[in-house]
Amino acid sequence: MTRTTPQDSQERAPRRLGPWLGAGLAVSLLWSGASTYLVLFRDEALGRVMSGQMAMRNAYEARIATLQEKIDGVRAEGAEAQADIGARLRAALARQTELERRQAALSGLLDTAATGSLPATARAYASPAGRTTPLTGFELRQDAPAEAAQPWPDRRSALEPKNSLEAKNSLEAKNSLEPRNSQEPKYSLAAEDGLLRLEARLGRLDEAQGAELGRIARSAETGINRLRAVIARVGLDPSRLLPRVSAEGIGGPLVPIGAGGVERYGFDGGMTLVGRLIGQGQRLRQLVDELPLRKPLEGSVALSSPFGPRLDPFTRGLALHTGLDFKAESGEPARATAPGVVTEAEWAGGYGNMVGIDHGHGLATRFGHLARIAVRPGQRVAAGEIIGYVGSTGRSTGSHLHYETRIEGEPVDPQRFLDAGRVLDAPHLNGG
Repeated sequence: MTRTTPQDSQERAPRRLGPWLGAGLAVSLLWSGASTYLVLFRDEALGRVMSGQMAMRNAYEARIATLQEKIDGVRAEGAEAQADIGARLRAALARQTELERRQAALSGLLDTAATGSLPATARAYASPAGRTTPLTGFELRQDAPAEAAQPWPDRRSALEPKNSLEAKNSLEAKNSLEPRNSQEPKYSLAAEDGLLRLEARLGRLDEAQGAELGRIARSAETGINRLRAVIARVGLDPSRLLPRVSAEGIGGPLVPIGAGGVERYGFDGGMTLVGRLIGQGQRLRQLVDELPLRKPLEGSVALSSPFGPRLDPFTRGLALHTGLDFKAESGEPARATAPGVVTEAEWAGGYGNMVGIDHGHGLATRFGHLARIAVRPGQRVAAGEIIGYVGSTGRSTGSHLHYETRIEGEPVDPQRFLDAGRVLDAPHLNGG
């Protein structure tokens, strides 16, 4: 057994404390180093952290700004597109309203052929004084009575849709701009598609109305030329017989405008031209109706003696026969060949019982050898009205009707009036 002395205990005590002192010294040094590092480099580390966070924030904000610019651009484009399509839609609807008013005016012109009188809209165009300003769609409505916009309730307008699909065309573009809910934008591709169809349809209607107006103008001009030819055929000048338009302070060279000018002068100018053509045609027709173009006897008639030189039935010498002699039975009604005023209704020498009628424009007719007179002087008679009855009074060899036509008191051949009447009754002058 080893025996420990006090001296040995004193030598071992320092050796046991050495490791602990070394460890404590190392911890102290480590703590001192860390403290020194934090003191010296803390601000630099915080700066780096803050700089990184700031960079990330700036990049995020830049990305948000870019996206916002794109959103604003899309919204601006949508607003511009919506404004553009809205303006186009308003223009298309205004154009459709104008086309409807034009259709009402065209319907009035077409109705003239059936009624024989100009409607209010056409009378405005046909006024001899003319129009000083272009006729707008609103004036069409003002000139015409309330029912003129729809002359025939049971007739479908050219602007009315032919089927349910076409009926939606004019409303589709407008409806497509209206949002179905608060989250849905107004503009859509359906609006553009519907508007394009509406614009195309209105364009076709515009062209169709222009073509119809041209057709009416050409038809009216053709009728005028034929009526002028009828009047000229009887030896009269239509320009002299038609009333002149009184106007002061106007003049210039004559530059005639025919029906071919309709397309060149647009719809308003074309309506003015067509209205005047129709007005002129009606005045010519009224003039023709006042001419003695009808037969003085009903039914089939035969001549016993024509107009011109002939052997007198009593003297057997050459003489001028101033009218036509129609074969007829005694008592057969003789009728006025045009409206007029009775100027003579009495015994007139060789004419026997005679009726004379003044038809105006320097025209007069005479009916001779009547058995009985059915009118009196001053009486106004209509075309076809009975003025007397066939007989053989006066210088006559038998029952017949002596019929004369006179221009400014001079006898002319009645046959040319009767021939002109047959031309007038031809189908191409009566809508056939």
